[in-house]
Amino acid sequence: MITRRTALGLLAATPLAASPLSKALAADYPSRPVKWVVGYPPGGATDILARLIGQRLSEKFGQQFIIENKPGAGNNIGTESVINAEPDGYTLQLVNPANFINASLYTNLKFNFVRDIAPVASFQRVPNVLTVNKDVPAKTVAEFIEYVKANPGKVNMASSGNGTSVHLSGEMFMAMTGCKMQHVPYRGAALAITDMIGGQVQVIFDNMPSIIQHIRSGSLRAIGVTTAERSVQLPDVPAIGETVKDYEASALFGMGAPKNTPKEIIAKLNSEINALMKEPDMTKRLVELGGDPRVQTPEAFGAEIEAETAKWKKVVEFAGLKVE
Repeated sequence: MITRRTALGLLAATPLAASPLSKALAADYPSRPVKWVVGYPPGGATDILARLIGQRLSEKFGQQFIIENKPGAGNNIGTESVINAEPDGYTLQLVNPANFINASLYTNLKFNFVRDIAPVASFQRVPNVLTVNKDVPAKTVAEFIEYVKANPGKVNMASSGNGTSVHLSGEMFMAMTGCKMQHVPYRGAALAITDMIGGQVQVIFDNMPSIIQHIRSGSLRAIGVTTAERSVQLPDVPAIGETVKDYEASALFGMGAPKNTPKEIIAKLNSEINALMKEPDMTKRLVELGGDPRVQTPEAFGAEIEAETAKWKKVVEFAGLKVE
Protein backbone atom coordinates (compact mmCIF):
# COMPACT_ATOMS: atom_id res chain seq x y z
CA MET A 1 0.00 0.00 0.00
CA ILE A 2 1.35 3.44 -0.91
CA THR A 3 1.15 5.78 2.08
CA ARG A 4 1.09 9.58 1.97
CA ARG A 5 4.74 9.61 3.08
CA THR A 6 5.71 7.20 0.29
CA ALA A 7 3.82 9.27 -2.26
CA LEU A 8 5.58 12.43 -1.18
CA GLY A 9 8.91 10.62 -1.37
CA LEU A 10 8.11 9.53 -4.92
CA LEU A 11 7.30 13.13 -5.81
CA ALA A 12 10.76 14.21 -4.72
CA ALA A 13 12.47 11.24 -6.33
CA THR A 14 10.73 11.69 -9.73
CA PRO A 15 10.37 15.43 -10.21
CA LEU A 16 9.59 15.33 -13.92
CA ALA A 17 6.73 12.83 -13.67
CA ALA A 18 5.35 14.41 -10.51
CA SER A 19 5.83 18.03 -11.51
CA PRO A 20 2.13 18.96 -12.04
CA LEU A 21 1.10 17.43 -8.70
CA SER A 22 4.10 18.97 -6.91
CA LYS A 23 3.24 22.37 -8.33
CA ALA A 24 -0.36 21.95 -7.22
CA LEU A 25 0.76 21.09 -3.69
CA ALA A 26 3.03 24.13 -3.63
CA ALA A 27 0.35 26.44 -5.01
CA ASP A 28 -1.97 25.57 -2.11
CA TYR A 29 0.79 25.54 0.51
CA PRO A 30 0.24 26.14 3.34
CA SER A 31 -3.45 25.26 3.60
CA ARG A 32 -3.24 24.55 7.36
CA PRO A 33 -0.97 25.47 10.30
CA VAL A 34 2.73 24.62 10.04
CA LYS A 35 4.67 23.19 12.98
CA TRP A 36 8.18 24.60 13.44
CA VAL A 37 10.24 22.54 15.89
CA VAL A 38 12.84 24.21 18.15
CA GLY A 39 15.02 21.80 20.11
CA TYR A 40 15.34 24.09 23.15
CA PRO A 41 13.03 25.44 25.87
CA PRO A 42 11.18 28.74 25.33
CA GLY A 43 12.99 32.01 25.97
CA GLY A 44 16.48 31.32 24.67
CA ALA A 45 18.14 32.97 21.69
CA THR A 46 17.17 30.14 19.31
CA ASP A 47 13.53 30.23 20.41
CA ILE A 48 13.41 34.04 20.10
CA LEU A 49 14.74 33.82 16.53
CA ALA A 50 12.14 31.22 15.52
CA ARG A 51 9.26 33.21 17.01
CA LEU A 52 10.40 36.41 15.31
CA ILE A 53 10.53 34.81 11.86
CA GLY A 54 7.55 32.53 12.50
CA GLN A 55 5.31 35.49 13.28
CA ARG A 56 6.11 37.18 9.97
CA LEU A 57 5.68 33.93 8.02
CA SER A 58 2.26 33.51 9.64
CA GLU A 59 1.32 37.00 8.50
CA LYS A 60 2.62 36.50 4.96
CA PHE A 61 1.09 33.05 4.37
CA GLY A 62 -2.15 33.54 6.29
CA GLN A 63 -1.53 30.31 8.21
CA GLN A 64 0.02 29.93 11.65
CA PHE A 65 3.66 28.85 11.91
CA ILE A 66 3.43 27.31 15.38
CA ILE A 67 6.66 27.07 17.36
CA GLU A 68 6.88 23.70 19.10
CA ASN A 69 9.64 23.47 21.72
CA LYS A 70 11.06 19.94 21.96
CA PRO A 71 14.12 20.16 24.23
CA GLY A 72 16.23 17.20 25.26
CA ALA A 73 19.29 15.14 24.32
CA GLY A 74 21.22 18.18 23.18
CA ASN A 75 18.61 19.13 20.54
CA ASN A 76 18.40 15.59 19.13
CA ILE A 77 14.84 14.81 20.28
CA GLY A 78 13.39 17.70 18.32
CA THR A 79 15.58 17.01 15.29
CA GLU A 80 14.61 13.33 15.14
CA SER A 81 10.92 14.23 15.34
CA VAL A 82 11.29 16.39 12.23
CA ILE A 83 13.35 13.88 10.29
CA ASN A 84 10.68 11.21 10.93
CA ALA A 85 7.76 13.51 10.07
CA GLU A 86 5.76 13.46 6.84
CA PRO A 87 7.79 15.28 4.16
CA ASP A 88 4.91 17.58 3.27
CA GLY A 89 6.16 20.97 4.44
CA TYR A 90 4.01 21.03 7.57
CA THR A 91 6.81 20.05 9.99
CA LEU A 92 9.98 22.15 9.91
CA GLN A 93 13.24 22.34 11.86
CA LEU A 94 15.04 25.33 13.35
CA VAL A 95 18.56 24.46 12.19
CA ASN A 96 21.21 25.52 14.70
CA PRO A 97 24.84 24.77 15.65
CA ALA A 98 23.91 21.73 17.77
CA ASN A 99 22.85 19.93 14.58
CA PHE A 100 26.36 20.25 13.13
CA ILE A 101 28.17 19.46 16.39
CA ASN A 102 26.02 16.48 17.37
CA ALA A 103 26.78 14.66 14.12
CA SER A 104 30.19 13.72 15.53
CA LEU A 105 29.61 14.28 19.28
CA TYR A 106 26.91 11.61 19.67
CA THR A 107 27.92 8.05 18.81
CA ASN A 108 24.46 6.44 18.52
CA LEU A 109 22.29 8.89 16.61
CA LYS A 110 19.41 7.31 14.70
CA PHE A 111 19.78 9.80 11.87
CA ASN A 112 22.38 11.52 9.72
CA PHE A 113 21.55 15.22 9.71
CA VAL A 114 23.35 16.08 6.47
CA ARG A 115 21.65 13.20 4.66
CA ASP A 116 18.21 13.36 6.29
CA ILE A 117 17.41 17.09 6.33
CA ALA A 118 16.38 19.18 3.35
CA PRO A 119 17.88 22.69 3.61
CA VAL A 120 15.29 25.45 3.15
CA ALA A 121 16.89 28.82 3.99
CA SER A 122 19.50 30.36 6.26
CA PHE A 123 18.79 33.33 8.53
CA GLN A 124 22.01 34.59 10.05
CA ARG A 125 25.43 33.83 11.47
CA VAL A 126 25.81 34.95 15.08
CA PRO A 127 29.21 35.39 16.71
CA ASN A 128 30.18 34.10 20.08
CA VAL A 129 32.26 36.55 22.09
CA LEU A 130 35.55 35.80 23.86
CA THR A 131 34.76 37.56 27.13
CA VAL A 132 36.77 37.81 30.36
CA ASN A 133 36.12 39.08 33.87
CA LYS A 134 37.80 42.11 35.35
CA ASP A 135 40.49 40.08 37.09
CA VAL A 136 42.02 39.01 33.79
CA PRO A 137 44.60 41.66 32.78
CA ALA A 138 44.54 40.89 29.04
CA LYS A 139 42.96 43.51 26.79
CA THR A 140 43.64 41.88 23.41
CA VAL A 141 43.55 38.38 21.92
CA ALA A 142 47.35 38.28 21.77
CA GLU A 143 47.63 39.36 25.42
CA PHE A 144 45.05 36.75 26.42
CA ILE A 145 46.98 33.95 24.67
CA GLU A 146 50.13 35.12 26.45
CA TYR A 147 48.28 35.24 29.79
CA VAL A 148 46.87 31.70 29.43
CA LYS A 149 50.23 30.25 28.41
CA ALA A 150 51.85 31.92 31.42
CA ASN A 151 49.19 30.31 33.65
CA PRO A 152 48.67 26.81 32.17
CA GLY A 153 45.66 25.01 33.59
CA LYS A 154 44.80 27.89 35.92
CA VAL A 155 42.35 29.70 33.65
CA ASN A 156 38.79 28.37 33.99
CA MET A 157 36.70 28.50 30.82
CA ALA A 158 32.95 28.49 31.45
CA SER A 159 30.36 27.23 28.97
CA SER A 160 26.61 26.73 28.76
CA GLY A 161 27.14 22.96 28.64
CA ASN A 162 29.26 20.17 27.20
CA GLY A 163 29.23 20.07 23.42
CA THR A 164 27.57 23.45 22.90
CA SER A 165 28.94 25.98 20.43
CA VAL A 166 30.01 28.03 23.47
CA HIS A 167 32.13 25.10 24.69
CA LEU A 168 33.52 24.12 21.30
CA SER A 169 34.40 27.69 20.33
CA GLY A 170 36.79 27.57 23.29
CA GLU A 171 38.07 24.13 22.33
CA MET A 172 38.79 25.40 18.83
CA PHE A 173 40.65 28.37 20.30
CA MET A 174 42.79 26.03 22.40
CA ALA A 175 43.47 23.77 19.42
CA MET A 176 44.62 26.66 17.24
CA THR A 177 46.68 28.55 19.83
CA GLY A 178 48.14 25.85 22.05
CA CYS A 179 46.47 27.39 25.11
CA LYS A 180 45.35 25.10 27.92
CA MET A 181 42.25 26.08 29.90
CA GLN A 182 40.06 24.14 32.33
CA HIS A 183 36.54 23.67 30.98
CA VAL A 184 33.75 24.31 33.49
CA PRO A 185 30.33 23.39 32.02
CA TYR A 186 27.15 24.96 33.39
CA ARG A 187 23.48 24.23 32.82
CA GLY A 188 22.90 27.28 30.69
CA ALA A 189 24.70 30.54 30.07
CA ALA A 190 22.95 32.53 32.82
CA LEU A 191 24.62 30.58 35.64
CA ALA A 192 27.97 30.73 33.87
CA ILE A 193 27.77 34.51 33.48
CA THR A 194 26.87 34.93 37.15
CA ASP A 195 30.04 33.09 38.13
CA MET A 196 32.03 35.03 35.52
CA ILE A 197 31.02 38.30 37.15
CA GLY A 198 31.75 36.83 40.58
CA GLY A 199 35.25 35.75 39.54
CA GLN A 200 34.82 31.97 39.95
CA VAL A 201 35.59 31.49 36.25
CA GLN A 202 37.68 33.75 34.05
CA VAL A 203 36.54 33.38 30.44
CA ILE A 204 33.59 32.36 28.27
CA PHE A 205 32.95 32.20 24.51
CA ASP A 206 29.27 33.00 24.91
CA ASN A 207 26.57 33.71 22.34
CA MET A 208 26.30 37.41 21.48
CA PRO A 209 22.62 37.87 22.51
CA SER A 210 23.09 36.62 26.07
CA ILE A 211 26.46 38.28 26.83
CA ILE A 212 26.26 41.66 25.12
CA GLN A 213 24.35 43.50 27.86
CA HIS A 214 27.05 42.56 30.39
CA ILE A 215 29.74 43.79 28.00
CA ARG A 216 27.93 47.08 27.44
CA SER A 217 27.42 47.58 31.18
CA GLY A 218 31.14 47.09 31.80
CA SER A 219 30.72 44.13 34.15
CA LEU A 220 32.60 41.92 31.67
CA ARG A 221 35.17 42.72 28.97
CA ALA A 222 34.99 41.54 25.36
CA ILE A 223 38.30 40.64 23.73
CA GLY A 224 37.28 39.12 20.40
CA VAL A 225 34.33 37.88 18.33
CA THR A 226 34.31 34.46 16.71
CA THR A 227 33.02 35.47 13.28
CA ALA A 228 35.45 35.96 10.40
CA GLU A 229 34.72 39.71 10.47
CA ARG A 230 33.90 42.20 13.21
CA SER A 231 30.32 42.54 14.43
CA VAL A 232 28.36 45.74 13.95
CA GLN A 233 27.09 45.22 17.50
CA LEU A 234 30.65 45.45 18.87
CA PRO A 235 32.53 47.33 16.15
CA ASP A 236 35.55 48.10 18.36
CA VAL A 237 36.06 44.43 19.29
CA PRO A 238 38.33 42.65 16.79
CA ALA A 239 37.62 39.27 15.24
CA ILE A 240 39.73 36.55 16.84
CA GLY A 241 40.81 35.62 13.31
CA GLU A 242 42.68 38.93 13.05
CA THR A 243 45.17 37.40 15.50
CA VAL A 244 44.59 33.64 15.14
CA LYS A 245 44.67 32.97 11.39
CA ASP A 246 41.59 31.17 10.00
CA TYR A 247 39.78 31.03 13.35
CA GLU A 248 36.01 31.13 12.76
CA ALA A 249 33.37 29.65 15.03
CA SER A 250 30.13 31.49 14.40
CA ALA A 251 26.66 30.05 14.98
CA LEU A 252 24.70 29.38 11.79
CA PHE A 253 20.89 29.35 11.96
CA GLY A 254 18.25 28.48 9.38
CA MET A 255 15.27 26.32 8.47
CA GLY A 256 15.21 22.68 7.41
CA ALA A 257 12.54 20.16 6.39
CA PRO A 258 12.35 16.36 6.24
CA LYS A 259 14.19 14.79 3.31
CA ASN A 260 11.93 14.31 0.26
CA THR A 261 9.84 17.39 0.98
CA PRO A 262 8.71 18.56 -2.51
CA LYS A 263 11.19 20.98 -4.01
CA GLU A 264 8.39 23.38 -4.99
CA ILE A 265 7.40 23.77 -1.34
CA ILE A 266 11.00 24.32 -0.31
CA ALA A 267 11.39 26.92 -3.08
CA LYS A 268 8.24 28.72 -1.92
CA LEU A 269 9.44 28.88 1.68
CA ASN A 270 12.92 29.95 0.58
CA SER A 271 11.52 32.78 -1.54
CA GLU A 272 9.33 34.15 1.26
CA ILE A 273 12.11 33.87 3.87
CA ASN A 274 14.59 35.63 1.60
CA ALA A 275 12.06 38.42 1.12
CA LEU A 276 11.69 38.68 4.91
CA MET A 277 15.45 39.01 5.31
CA LYS A 278 15.31 42.21 3.24
CA GLU A 279 12.61 43.92 5.32
CA PRO A 280 14.03 46.89 7.30
CA ASP A 281 12.32 45.92 10.57
CA MET A 282 13.51 42.32 10.27
CA THR A 283 17.03 43.44 9.43
CA LYS A 284 17.06 45.67 12.50
CA ARG A 285 15.86 42.88 14.83
CA LEU A 286 18.30 40.30 13.46
CA VAL A 287 21.20 42.72 13.88
CA GLU A 288 20.06 43.30 17.47
CA LEU A 289 20.21 39.52 17.96
CA GLY A 290 23.82 39.57 16.84
CA GLY A 291 24.03 38.85 13.13
CA ASP A 292 23.19 40.31 9.74
CA PRO A 293 20.33 38.64 7.82
CA ARG A 294 21.34 36.31 5.00
CA VAL A 295 19.77 35.58 1.62
CA GLN A 296 20.66 32.19 0.12
CA THR A 297 19.39 29.37 -2.03
CA PRO A 298 18.61 26.01 -0.40
CA GLU A 299 21.63 24.56 -2.19
CA ALA A 300 24.00 27.18 -0.79
CA PHE A 301 22.62 26.63 2.71
CA GLY A 302 23.08 22.87 2.25
CA ALA A 303 26.73 23.38 1.34
CA GLU A 304 27.18 25.42 4.52
CA ILE A 305 25.57 22.68 6.60
CA GLU A 306 28.10 20.21 5.22
CA ALA A 307 31.00 22.59 5.84
CA GLU A 308 29.89 23.35 9.42
CA THR A 309 29.51 19.64 10.19
CA ALA A 310 33.02 18.92 8.93
CA LYS A 311 34.47 21.90 10.83
CA TRP A 312 32.97 20.93 14.18
CA LYS A 313 33.94 17.28 13.70
CA LYS A 314 37.60 18.34 13.81
CA VAL A 315 37.01 20.24 17.05
CA VAL A 316 35.10 17.35 18.68
CA GLU A 317 37.91 14.97 17.74
CA PHE A 318 40.58 17.34 19.08
CA ALA A 319 38.76 17.67 22.38
CA GLY A 320 38.16 13.93 22.60
CA LEU A 321 34.44 14.43 23.26
CA LYS A 322 31.85 11.66 22.96
CA VAL A 323 28.29 11.26 24.19
CA GLU A 324 26.72 7.77 24.11
